[in-house]
Amino acid sequence: MDSDKNRLLILAAMCTALAAIAHLGCIVFGGDWYRFFGAGEEMAQLSEQGHWYPTAVTSTIVAILLLCSLYALSGARVILRLPLLRTGLCTISSIFLLRGVAFFGITALFPGNSLLFWLVSSGICLGIGMLFAAGTTQVWPRLSAKKP
Repeated sequence: MDSDKNRLLILAAMCTALAAIAHLGCIVFGGDWYRFFGAGEEMAQLSEQGHWYPTAVTSTIVAILLLCSLYALSGARVILRLPLLRTGLCTISSIFLLRGVAFFGITALFPGNSLLFWLVSSGICLGIGMLFAAGTTQVWPRLSAKKP
């Protein structure tokens, strides 16, 4: 790997891509996957009934996670520079970190999700947020440059 490629952002990209694949699995394999990943019985049942809602919500999450992967790869200089790269990386870092630490405040909004879901997903989000934040900090000096 080239020395100018940021390994933390590459790892962040891999983590968000893996999360996107797991979410795609829920769409493809249905209710049992929603249950396994702790999304709640309501989402699992809606999926089994062929309702559009679980697919729409999960597809949106997949798209966002893949966009996060692209921004991480761009920041790591693996792909071309994306627009608003600094803003994007800072926003992604902040959202993952906030999601990782703020789950106590949002669990009541999603009562169907298990405690295990909240603990595991919050830990994963916190870890991914830390990768994005640390990687962004490392590449910050060159993010203001006009050329990739």
